[in-house]
Amino acid sequence: MYAVIETGGKQYRVSPGQTVEVELLPAEPGSSIALDRVLLVAADGQTLVGQPTVAGAKVVGTIAREGRGEKIIVFKYKSKKRYRRTQGHRQDYTYLTITDIQADGKSLVPDDERARYERLAAKAARRYESRLGGVVDALARDEAVGDTAAVARDEAAIESADASAAVAPKRGKGANKDTKK
Repeated sequence: MYAVIETGGKQYRVSPGQTVEVELLPAEPGSSIALDRVLLVAADGQTLVGQPTVAGAKVVGTIAREGRGEKIIVFKYKSKKRYRRTQGHRQDYTYLTITDIQADGKSLVPDDERARYERLAAKAARRYESRLGGVVDALARDEAVGDTAAVARDEAAIESADASAAVAPKRGKGANKDTKK
């Protein structure tokens, strides 16, 4: 069973239990979100194709965490004109765990599987929040006291926690080599 959804101007093929990296969604980690731009639903040998969307279909997911992608360098150059511009960009992402696929108001995922996927997504969200929790508490305390140096340090720690959550560990050949970015 799978569905094809559209979010953030991109299309994704998703199935229950899968975690998908999508463009930033306006919701907090741990909250549930329903995506109604479903282009195709396939289950039990039947396929529903939308024109452009499947009527009455939606995909429900839980936000596991938020993060940022790798830095992309944008370099503009014109030969013989001394024109060079360098700019960096890091895209914000939401990691969405798919918990349910619905068609015509009925869930296509069995109840026990849906509950298991919701528990896994909630656990991932709690893990993400706990990693940031202590630093966020320290930030609030330092802001109340007015310690600007400590506030800057706490904000840098939050940013590094977000960055470490977004970058997956390297695997395979060359995983232990340090690379320049």
